[in-house]
Amino acid sequence: MQASGKARFGNAILTLVKLIAAASMAGVLVAAVGLPAIGGAGFGAKSGVESLRIEAEELNEPPLPEKTVLLDNDGKQIAQFYFQNRESVPLSKIAPVMQQAIIAIEDFRFYEHGALDIEGTIRAMTKNFFGGGVVQGGSSITQQYVKLVIFNSAETEEEQLKAIEATYTRKLNEIRYAMAIENKYSKDEILNRYLNISYFGDGAYGIEAASKRFFDKHASELELHEAATLAGAVQNPSQTDPGRGKEYRARLLSRRNTVLDRMEELDKITPAQAAAAKQEKLGYKGEKMPGGCEDSSYPYFCLYVQNDILNNPDFGKTEKARRDFLNRGGLTIRTTLDTKMQKAADDAIKKFVYPSDEQVASEALVEPGTGAIKALAASRKFGDNKKKNEMSYNLAANRSHGGGSGFQAGSTFKVITLLTALDNGMKLNDGFGTGKTYDIPTNALSPFRDCKGNRTGETHQVFNSSEGAGGFNTLQTGTWGSVNTFFMKLEEHVGLCKVVKMAQKLGIERADGAKLREVPTFTLGVNEMDPVTVANAYATIGARGKYCAPMVITEIVDRDGKATNYKPDCDQVLDEKVADAASSILSGVFTKGTMTGVGGIGRDAAGKTGTTDGYTAAWFAGYTPDLASAVSIGDPRGAFKYDLTGVTIGGQSFPYVYGASISGPIWKYTMLKALKGVPATDFTPVDMSEFGGCSPGFCQPKPKPKPERGGDDRGDDRGGDNPPPDDNGPPPPDDGGGVIIPAVN
Repeated sequence: MQASGKARFGNAILTLVKLIAAASMAGVLVAAVGLPAIGGAGFGAKSGVESLRIEAEELNEPPLPEKTVLLDNDGKQIAQFYFQNRESVPLSKIAPVMQQAIIAIEDFRFYEHGALDIEGTIRAMTKNFFGGGVVQGGSSITQQYVKLVIFNSAETEEEQLKAIEATYTRKLNEIRYAMAIENKYSKDEILNRYLNISYFGDGAYGIEAASKRFFDKHASELELHEAATLAGAVQNPSQTDPGRGKEYRARLLSRRNTVLDRMEELDKITPAQAAAAKQEKLGYKGEKMPGGCEDSSYPYFCLYVQNDILNNPDFGKTEKARRDFLNRGGLTIRTTLDTKMQKAADDAIKKFVYPSDEQVASEALVEPGTGAIKALAASRKFGDNKKKNEMSYNLAANRSHGGGSGFQAGSTFKVITLLTALDNGMKLNDGFGTGKTYDIPTNALSPFRDCKGNRTGETHQVFNSSEGAGGFNTLQTGTWGSVNTFFMKLEEHVGLCKVVKMAQKLGIERADGAKLREVPTFTLGVNEMDPVTVANAYATIGARGKYCAPMVITEIVDRDGKATNYKPDCDQVLDEKVADAASSILSGVFTKGTMTGVGGIGRDAAGKTGTTDGYTAAWFAGYTPDLASAVSIGDPRGAFKYDLTGVTIGGQSFPYVYGASISGPIWKYTMLKALKGVPATDFTPVDMSEFGGCSPGFCQPKPKPKPERGGDDRGDDRGGDNPPPDDNGPPPPDDGGGVIIPAVN
């Protein structure tokens, strides 16, 4: 293009700017000017070469991504999630000196012009034209706000690039939107929105997050040199990012001083103030901006909450919608976490299991009558550093809440069969005799039927965990001794399907989400479980038969302050008297059964040990009317390949790990500290008019007369979870888990 051509185009630019100026003041359609196409100049309207129409156009302003915070039940922050670390604040909470600094360096005539600064635009357009491209910006703060809104609204990288492309088409569109913004908001409102949307570098979006990140203070507390620093950062935050090293900090410092010079030039500060501010060090602190569960002090609980939202269609129809809800929604989520109880669980696990151990202990605490999860703990630190033996999933929860496939629940499942028997009218002293073994026949002869009516069985022999025979046991003694053969006989009597349905009433689901295995050894705990599920099932008994779905969220307050409260989802699934009878029996586990060596907690409590076949896992689950807990221990590398025999855990050697070896003591230690200061609530006494005595045909035979001398009339009611007399002797053949016997249709 020759000089005369440039001159003509320069005149066209001036005409265009004058028209835009008139349009920006009127806010309406004022002109239609035909301009020649200029090859390579990047000039054009929305459809290329067309009549230029300068008219305000409404801008879609979706809500800014805001961080979501998680609170414990006392309202203290425990975690936060964000797509962009942002915390929007009103202009009244932004220091006046910060407002002055940003206006001075970005748009000093902001309060004097309309949608754009005419002088600045003429200067920029002329320089860009004669410079052969867009080399200088003339955008007002309003235009910059428009560009940032469009950029933040972009769903793809291509859309983001288009939002900042250096063309006149984008500039003209920006002006149209800016005109509408000027008509819609006051200048103060535009400035406030600009400061909240701007990126300042180092992962800080918005002035409040930047103030905290750079200087560890609120935006309302910024001093002159700090305000100048942040005002200088917005022009090119990637090149002045102080978190990237000394070179970047030096550029930021230089940029800060440029802002101070400009403020002095505009008489916003005195020369003395500018000089004093320049003497200040940069003052960058680099305060941490923790995000996600890995930065929480309660990572396993946090992970449960996170997955509770991401997997619940109530929070969005798609996974992306739910993730945006959590990471961009600016929510305040109050949870059920009790930090006192959490500390009790953490301390208990640390006392008995080391983070360096290959075996992992995990625990869940649930409140009976509400289903509120009070704490989730595990012996390993949360993370993905294998060298540090960290664990990247939530062993205390099921797979849908960030957990794994769980461990076989062992003899904790015997309680389900016990409840089924009581629910079917059996009394505390009802029982029958069993031998040392229980033989499961083949399918064709099996007395067990699954809930589809199919016989299920396979030639297999179940043993007791002791050298003696089973003998006669009642519901009480069979439970206290955790006698395998007794519970196989009891399950046969009440019916496998009824036991399965009882489990489902209690909320029992496999940790991996698969269907429950309805096999004869169901009562011995062959299904893999997680502590939350087991603890909540036991909490149902503690609540006298009222099942409540596990819950971790009690309230969500959105960015606009609207609160949604979440109440317990409960249903009476057991007769209260049946639950009372079960509690009466399970209380004896501490005084007459497999927890005798560990002891109780000084208040009404009930529970059951759980050791699996082959010592693949060990459990204890127990409850009071106020709190339930379940503790599991196993090896996440593979419970069957790496069993709990001949192991050292927590610095102590164990030939065999039983439910009462480690899980029981962890449970006791946790409950003692978690319930400290909580008034004790007693169990409701069992209704002996309904459950006392014994039913015809189930009463214990009268004992034979003792011989005058010699002989041994010791009954053997030691069962599933009792250790052998000599821990150094050979292991017992079976202890509550049983081999999985698949159903054959």
